[in-house]
Amino acid sequence: MDYSSGWVEFKVEIMENWRDLGRWGSETEGRSERDGASDSETKPDTGVPEVPVSADDTPEVLNKALSGLSSRWKNWWVRGILTLAMISFFFFIIYLGPMVLMMIVMCVQIKCFHEIITIGYSVYHSYHLPWFRTLSWYFLLCVNYFFYGETVTDYFFTLVQREEPLRILSKYHRFISFALYLTGFCMFVLSLVKKHYRLQFYMFGWTHVTLLIVVTQSHLIIHNLFEGMIWFIVPISCVICNDIMAYMFGFFFGRTPLIKLSPKKTWEGFIGGFFSTVVFGILLSYVMAGYSYFVCPVEFNNDSNRFTVDCEPSELFQLQNYSLPSVLQSISGWTTVKLYPFQIHSIALSAFASIMGPFGGFFASGFKRAFKIKDFANTIPGHGGIMDRFDCQYLMATFVNVYIASFIRGPNPAKVIQQLLALRPDQQLHIFNSLKAHLTVKGLLPALEEAA
Repeated sequence: MDYSSGWVEFKVEIMENWRDLGRWGSETEGRSERDGASDSETKPDTGVPEVPVSADDTPEVLNKALSGLSSRWKNWWVRGILTLAMISFFFFIIYLGPMVLMMIVMCVQIKCFHEIITIGYSVYHSYHLPWFRTLSWYFLLCVNYFFYGETVTDYFFTLVQREEPLRILSKYHRFISFALYLTGFCMFVLSLVKKHYRLQFYMFGWTHVTLLIVVTQSHLIIHNLFEGMIWFIVPISCVICNDIMAYMFGFFFGRTPLIKLSPKKTWEGFIGGFFSTVVFGILLSYVMAGYSYFVCPVEFNNDSNRFTVDCEPSELFQLQNYSLPSVLQSISGWTTVKLYPFQIHSIALSAFASIMGPFGGFFASGFKRAFKIKDFANTIPGHGGIMDRFDCQYLMATFVNVYIASFIRGPNPAKVIQQLLALRPDQQLHIFNSLKAHLTVKGLLPALEEAA
């Protein structure tokens, strides 16, 4: 009898049993008392996600029309058709005006928040712990009330002062916002369940980081829109152009992988997208800078109670002569060119959209890989969820807002006057006398009186 082989089999069986026992022990670690404990109370607080895989939601019409193609070319056509549809919709909402654009930004924000929270809920749901989704949406409501209340007070000052209820809400806006948030905070503390504290605080952080990424950035997008629709359209279009051209160059010429987080991204696509986006940004800026509808700040007209985009374009949107460097003069034969100053700024916007913008996509790719999902959702066939399309846009919105504040925006006389009108009469008189004395010292007041 071969005792050696039998002994080996016996050892293998013992090791397998021991491994199974160890796995069972790790799964039951940290459980509450066994007697009367429910499954939800005893499930380990591991935080390991269990996110369902999204099904293929390509329309049946496209599936039939492209059934003869390989998966690579089928995906190319699906993405292309849906991209053209989204671009057409983008042009349509631009035509409808700034108010519709703001509403669309709000809808996109809510959908992106829903997609990210749903991923967290897929982890959280199996524990049957209370109030996660309720509190998440409540905090979304609180944060939007705060940000949009600040926007209304800032841009609709005259309307707010004219209506007594709005004036009271505006005066105590920040206190009301804090009280609302504090209510949600207390609700969260009361919802804490023994043995699952870590997971609940993990999801509390999840919600707040989502609010920081989604709501704050969408608020900045609306602020950019108030500076002029061109500050909204050009950055978004540059990101779209870079996304499309990087995909096209990568699809046809891509050979060299760019980053491990996104294996399909290539250096060829990255470089091709960069140059294409810079050229596209300059051309689009030239076309849009000639129309006051795009370049004028979006303001609320108190007489008509509607938004207006009528103004005298600033120097930023007036053609000027620029001397070309000697190298370009020898190549083109031109000594000067006529450009809008905004076109120079568009190069910075395009460069950021091409170089730094993709890192928003890489960040999203890392996030999805951490949870073993392909897309945030399956809202758009071939593209994934809304968040999959706006991962770079939110990063771009922050840059544009910082860029405007740093290099473009100056003091706004209209807002200064609004603040002065809100002061008491004695305060207004004091400011008037101080301003009069200042202008007299500078010698400007007599000149102004003679001109009058």
